[in-house]
Amino acid sequence: MRTLSYAMNTSLDGYVAAPGDDLGWSVPSDELFQWWSDRVGATSLALYGSGVWEGMSSHWPTADQQPGVTPAHAEYARRWRAMPKVLFSSKDRPVDWNTRLVTGDAVAEIARLKAEDGGPMDVVGATLAASAMRAGLIDEYVLLTAPVLVGGGKPFFTALDNWVNLTLVETRTFSGGIVLSRYETRR
Repeated sequence: MRTLSYAMNTSLDGYVAAPGDDLGWSVPSDELFQWWSDRVGATSLALYGSGVWEGMSSHWPTADQQPGVTPAHAEYARRWRAMPKVLFSSKDRPVDWNTRLVTGDAVAEIARLKAEDGGPMDVVGATLAASAMRAGLIDEYVLLTAPVLVGGGKPFFTALDNWVNLTLVETRTFSGGIVLSRYETRR
Protein backbone atom coordinates (compact mmCIF):
# COMPACT_ATOMS: atom_id res chain seq x y z
CA MET A 1 0.00 0.00 0.00
CA ARG A 2 1.29 3.45 -0.91
CA THR A 3 1.47 6.43 1.42
CA LEU A 4 0.04 9.82 0.50
CA SER A 5 1.65 13.05 1.69
CA TYR A 6 0.48 16.64 1.41
CA ALA A 7 3.33 19.16 1.53
CA MET A 8 3.24 22.87 0.73
CA ASN A 9 4.74 26.19 1.71
CA THR A 10 2.38 27.96 4.12
CA SER A 11 2.16 31.34 5.74
CA LEU A 12 2.17 31.44 9.54
CA ASP A 13 -1.59 32.09 9.40
CA GLY A 14 -2.10 28.92 7.38
CA TYR A 15 -2.41 29.97 3.73
CA VAL A 16 -0.70 28.43 0.69
CA ALA A 17 -1.51 31.48 -1.45
CA ALA A 18 -2.40 35.03 -0.48
CA PRO A 19 -5.46 36.76 -1.99
CA GLY A 20 -5.31 36.78 -5.78
CA ASP A 21 -3.20 33.58 -5.67
CA ASP A 22 -0.17 35.72 -4.79
CA LEU A 23 2.83 33.49 -4.01
CA GLY A 24 5.42 36.27 -3.75
CA TRP A 25 5.90 35.61 -0.04
CA SER A 26 6.89 31.96 -0.59
CA VAL A 27 10.01 32.17 -2.78
CA PRO A 28 12.32 29.48 -1.36
CA SER A 29 15.93 29.97 -0.36
CA ASP A 30 18.53 27.80 -2.12
CA GLU A 31 18.46 25.42 0.84
CA LEU A 32 14.67 25.05 0.78
CA PHE A 33 14.62 24.78 -3.01
CA GLN A 34 17.06 21.86 -2.77
CA TRP A 35 14.79 20.21 -0.19
CA TRP A 36 11.86 20.50 -2.62
CA SER A 37 13.99 19.15 -5.47
CA ASP A 38 15.06 16.15 -3.40
CA ARG A 39 11.42 15.54 -2.49
CA VAL A 40 10.41 15.53 -6.17
CA GLY A 41 13.26 13.12 -6.86
CA ALA A 42 11.96 10.73 -4.18
CA THR A 43 8.27 10.91 -5.13
CA SER A 44 6.99 7.91 -7.04
CA LEU A 45 3.75 9.60 -8.14
CA ALA A 46 2.54 13.19 -7.83
CA LEU A 47 -1.19 13.95 -7.87
CA TYR A 48 -1.94 17.41 -9.25
CA GLY A 49 -5.01 19.58 -9.09
CA SER A 50 -5.59 21.69 -12.18
CA GLY A 51 -4.76 25.04 -10.56
CA VAL A 52 -1.25 24.10 -9.45
CA TRP A 53 -0.77 22.12 -12.66
CA GLU A 54 -1.24 25.29 -14.74
CA GLY A 55 1.63 27.03 -12.99
CA MET A 56 3.98 24.05 -12.87
CA SER A 57 3.40 22.91 -16.45
CA SER A 58 3.87 26.41 -17.81
CA HIS A 59 7.36 26.70 -16.32
CA TRP A 60 9.15 23.46 -15.44
CA PRO A 61 9.05 21.53 -18.74
CA THR A 62 11.56 23.95 -20.30
CA ALA A 63 13.07 25.63 -17.23
CA ASP A 64 16.41 23.88 -17.74
CA GLN A 65 16.69 25.37 -21.25
CA GLN A 66 16.28 29.01 -20.20
CA PRO A 67 19.23 31.43 -20.30
CA GLY A 68 21.03 31.76 -16.99
CA VAL A 69 19.37 28.73 -15.41
CA THR A 70 21.07 27.58 -12.22
CA PRO A 71 22.20 23.97 -11.84
CA ALA A 72 19.65 23.51 -9.04
CA HIS A 73 16.78 24.71 -11.24
CA ALA A 74 17.95 22.53 -14.13
CA GLU A 75 18.04 19.50 -11.82
CA TYR A 76 14.54 20.25 -10.52
CA ALA A 77 13.20 20.58 -14.08
CA ARG A 78 14.67 17.21 -15.05
CA ARG A 79 13.30 15.58 -11.91
CA TRP A 80 9.87 17.14 -12.44
CA ARG A 81 9.61 15.92 -16.03
CA ALA A 82 10.73 12.40 -15.06
CA MET A 83 8.39 12.05 -12.07
CA PRO A 84 5.15 10.19 -12.92
CA LYS A 85 2.18 12.51 -12.47
CA VAL A 86 -1.61 12.33 -12.48
CA LEU A 87 -3.58 15.46 -13.33
CA PHE A 88 -7.11 15.59 -11.94
CA SER A 89 -9.22 17.92 -14.04
CA SER A 90 -12.90 18.31 -14.82
CA LYS A 91 -12.10 18.99 -18.46
CA ASP A 92 -10.38 16.86 -21.05
CA ARG A 93 -7.05 18.36 -22.07
CA PRO A 94 -3.76 17.21 -23.53
CA VAL A 95 -1.03 16.33 -21.03
CA ASP A 96 2.64 15.58 -21.41
CA TRP A 97 5.76 15.21 -19.27
CA ASN A 98 5.03 11.74 -17.90
CA THR A 99 1.47 12.69 -16.92
CA ARG A 100 -1.86 10.87 -17.06
CA LEU A 101 -5.20 12.73 -17.03
CA VAL A 102 -8.11 11.70 -14.80
CA THR A 103 -11.44 13.47 -15.37
CA GLY A 104 -13.54 11.23 -13.11
CA ASP A 105 -13.93 10.89 -9.35
CA ALA A 106 -10.65 12.08 -7.81
CA VAL A 107 -11.25 10.56 -4.38
CA ALA A 108 -12.03 7.13 -5.83
CA GLU A 109 -8.91 7.25 -8.03
CA ILE A 110 -6.68 8.38 -5.17
CA ALA A 111 -8.02 5.55 -2.98
CA ARG A 112 -7.35 3.08 -5.81
CA LEU A 113 -3.79 4.37 -6.27
CA LYS A 114 -3.13 4.17 -2.51
CA ALA A 115 -4.20 0.53 -2.49
CA GLU A 116 -1.57 -0.37 -5.08
CA ASP A 117 1.97 -1.40 -4.31
CA GLY A 118 4.50 1.32 -4.95
CA GLY A 119 6.45 4.21 -3.56
CA PRO A 120 5.25 7.39 -1.90
CA MET A 121 2.72 9.72 -3.49
CA ASP A 122 2.34 13.47 -3.01
CA VAL A 123 -0.88 15.41 -3.47
CA VAL A 124 -0.05 18.82 -4.95
CA GLY A 125 -2.56 21.63 -4.57
CA ALA A 126 -4.85 22.71 -1.75
CA THR A 127 -8.14 22.01 -3.52
CA LEU A 128 -7.27 18.43 -4.47
CA ALA A 129 -5.71 17.90 -1.03
CA ALA A 130 -8.94 19.11 0.61
CA SER A 131 -10.89 16.32 -1.11
CA ALA A 132 -8.31 13.72 -0.06
CA MET A 133 -8.23 15.17 3.46
CA ARG A 134 -12.02 14.99 3.90
CA ALA A 135 -11.91 11.37 2.67
CA GLY A 136 -9.22 10.46 5.24
CA LEU A 137 -6.66 9.50 2.58
CA ILE A 138 -3.69 11.63 3.66
CA ASP A 139 -1.04 9.80 5.67
CA GLU A 140 1.40 12.67 6.19
CA TYR A 141 1.15 16.47 6.36
CA VAL A 142 4.27 18.55 5.72
CA LEU A 143 4.04 22.27 6.39
CA LEU A 144 6.90 24.57 5.45
CA THR A 145 5.82 27.61 7.42
CA ALA A 146 7.12 31.04 6.44
CA PRO A 147 7.33 33.84 9.01
CA VAL A 148 4.70 35.96 7.26
CA LEU A 149 1.01 36.71 7.83
CA VAL A 150 -0.91 37.13 4.57
CA GLY A 151 -4.34 37.66 6.12
CA GLY A 152 -6.35 35.45 3.79
CA GLY A 153 -6.27 33.49 0.56
CA LYS A 154 -6.20 29.75 -0.08
CA PRO A 155 -5.89 27.76 3.18
CA PHE A 156 -3.63 24.73 3.65
CA PHE A 157 -6.34 22.91 5.63
CA THR A 158 -10.01 22.45 4.79
CA ALA A 159 -13.00 22.23 7.12
CA LEU A 160 -13.42 18.68 8.41
CA ASP A 161 -16.34 16.77 9.90
CA ASN A 162 -14.09 14.89 12.36
CA TRP A 163 -10.79 15.40 14.11
CA VAL A 164 -7.65 13.98 12.58
CA ASN A 165 -5.10 13.00 15.21
CA LEU A 166 -1.49 13.52 14.18
CA THR A 167 1.95 12.63 15.48
CA LEU A 168 4.83 15.05 15.02
CA VAL A 169 7.69 13.11 13.39
CA GLU A 170 10.09 15.84 12.23
CA THR A 171 10.92 19.50 12.61
CA ARG A 172 13.63 21.48 10.88
CA THR A 173 14.47 25.14 10.47
CA PHE A 174 15.65 26.53 7.14
CA SER A 175 17.35 29.84 6.48
CA GLY A 176 15.01 32.79 6.52
CA GLY A 177 13.07 31.32 9.44
CA ILE A 178 11.11 28.72 7.45
CA VAL A 179 10.06 25.89 9.77
CA LEU A 180 9.31 22.40 8.48
CA SER A 181 6.77 20.46 10.55
CA ARG A 182 6.01 16.90 9.42
CA TYR A 183 3.11 14.99 10.94
CA GLU A 184 1.85 11.46 10.40
CA THR A 185 -1.83 10.63 10.64
CA ARG A 186 -2.64 8.35 13.59
CA ARG A 187 -5.02 5.62 12.46
